[in-house]
Amino acid sequence: MSQYKIFTDGGCEPNPGQAGSGMAVYVDNDLTQLWFGCYQAMGTNNTAELNALYQAMLLAQKLIADNKTVSIFSDSKYSIQCLTQWASGWQKKGWKRSGGEIQNLDLIKPMFALYQQLETKLQLLHVNGHVGIEGNELADRMSILAIDKKQTLFSQYQQALDIKQILALRQG
Repeated sequence: MSQYKIFTDGGCEPNPGQAGSGMAVYVDNDLTQLWFGCYQAMGTNNTAELNALYQAMLLAQKLIADNKTVSIFSDSKYSIQCLTQWASGWQKKGWKRSGGEIQNLDLIKPMFALYQQLETKLQLLHVNGHVGIEGNELADRMSILAIDKKQTLFSQYQQALDIKQILALRQG
């Protein structure tokens, strides 16, 4: 059975500012797809990270339905903790928290609902960012490409998957 690894990243210049999301998909440790988009003229790094993770979860949902094994890697502890630790408590309290407004709730609610469906079949893991992990670096380049191209639709990268060439692109 094929093993899917999906790396996600979000970028924002400055923060808050122009934001974009990226994703790198590996099958049995071979790069097969890159995705970029979710551009926001005035976003935040957290929103960009959440958007990237949400897109990975939507892909994972399809793969899991097809009996594939999926792991998602994000360098955003915030995004992971929103889903795995905090959202259940927020939901129990009517999507409120004692410290005030929950940021990015419009994204977190549907993401948490999807996470609850996939939780037992999906690995959601933290990976350190900007330490040379290829999948994370490629997702980073895609997030910056989304900003540079102002790409709102989350779209598959159509050029050759030349890893060295892509890693030479501007980084976040």
